[in-house]
Amino acid sequence: MTFQAITTKYIGPRDVRGSRVKATAAAGSLTLDWDDSLNSAENHLAAAQALANKFGWHGHWYSGTIKDGTTVWICSIDKTSNFYVERGLS
Repeated sequence: MTFQAITTKYIGPRDVRGSRVKATAAAGSLTLDWDDSLNSAENHLAAAQALANKFGWHGHWYSGTIKDGTTVWICSIDKTSNFYVERGLS
């Protein structure tokens, strides 16, 4: 099984669409509507999980945010599906 890094990025509202979050990997992407009942980290996590599930990628996922605000998710090889949000990265 081949894993790819996933990036998630906030997309602000437009005239006809509300805010969204986009998850992207080399294999493809998907965009979810922003869920106001979730905080920012949870919205990014939901998008990353949805993309990983789309491609059947399971394992321990770790995240960090890069300078432009993009969240990057990487997977360690494991048979379970757990997502972890790492704090304190700059």
